[in-house]
Amino acid sequence: MADFDLVKEGARQMTICNACRYCEGYCAVFPAMEQRRIFTKADLTYLANLCFDCRDCYYACQYAPPHEFGVNIPKLMSELRADTYSEFTWPAMLSGLFRHNALAVGVITAASMIIILGLVLAYQGSAVLFGVHLGAGAFYRVVPFVAMTVPPSLIALYGFAVFTIGAIRFWRETQGSVVELINLAALWRATKDAFGLAYMKGGGAGCTYPDEKFSLSRMWFHHLVFFGFLLDLVATSIAAFYDHFLGWQAPYPYFSLPVVFGTVGGIMLVVGTIGLLYLKWHSDRDPAHASMFSMDVAFLVMLFLTSFTGLLLLGFRETTAMGMLLVIHLGVVAGLFITMPYGKFAHVVYRYAALVRFSIEQSRVADDAPRAP
Repeated sequence: MADFDLVKEGARQMTICNACRYCEGYCAVFPAMEQRRIFTKADLTYLANLCFDCRDCYYACQYAPPHEFGVNIPKLMSELRADTYSEFTWPAMLSGLFRHNALAVGVITAASMIIILGLVLAYQGSAVLFGVHLGAGAFYRVVPFVAMTVPPSLIALYGFAVFTIGAIRFWRETQGSVVELINLAALWRATKDAFGLAYMKGGGAGCTYPDEKFSLSRMWFHHLVFFGFLLDLVATSIAAFYDHFLGWQAPYPYFSLPVVFGTVGGIMLVVGTIGLLYLKWHSDRDPAHASMFSMDVAFLVMLFLTSFTGLLLLGFRETTAMGMLLVIHLGVVAGLFITMPYGKFAHVVYRYAALVRFSIEQSRVADDAPRAP
């Protein structure tokens, strides 16, 4: 549950912002804020997950530190988001993974690699691990089909269940109803805002990130990561269709659809994550919350390693290095997906839910507005 002092501090800062309203054009947080006169825990949870951390409001604020009012909205929202992830996750006993995310990601990923390597050596042998395997089914000679598909499917289903429970809890916390979700216009607007990163443009010139200068670089790197991830998902889906319905086993030719989509997506992820890590490393720490900063870095590193090891596996799949690269890649993928429900990826769920709520709220405000005679 959100700390009482944090909620109290959030209400104090939001009340100051609501009186000033200088930043009302920067993002969705401020129009949503203006619909409120008091700020409850539910209100702050909603507003925090509307924040894209563009930081325009921080550098524009006349009451930011060292002013005695100490208004620091990005840091406040970041801390509230971290609290949201921890509070709404399931099971509750694993909520500590958010507070020690980088350590958890590192340990679980290393353990995954060691377990996979140990199983391959025990059941397949070193000759298979370090052998050259060509043609259809080459990967399955190192890691059998069942071992490569069943555990990841179970991990993905578990993650989906955790995110679904979290989304339901968030929706209830912010006083959302099932009936409201029937508003297709609001859902469409939220989807457009999410895919277009509408609120990573700040007031239009971009984020003041990593410093007080306006820039759209963070938005474009984020686009590379997001759409690179989607392309890799498309590649995996096509490969699954080839395997399960057409009987064509990987590895596929270099100019086949799964390889083309996967390669382009992987390169986009590598470039995007390096760009975001560079900006993150050079960013101002004053408007950042330590636990969220750690989560951001851990998630970006895992996305980079997943795409980079995948590209290496593609390039060396017909050599003796293939077996070890496959083990390393599968270990990284396992670490990513096992920890995904307990790290920064949670922002996808809660931020989209907040955008849906914002769209519904803005539709209601428009409906209630007086019509011109």
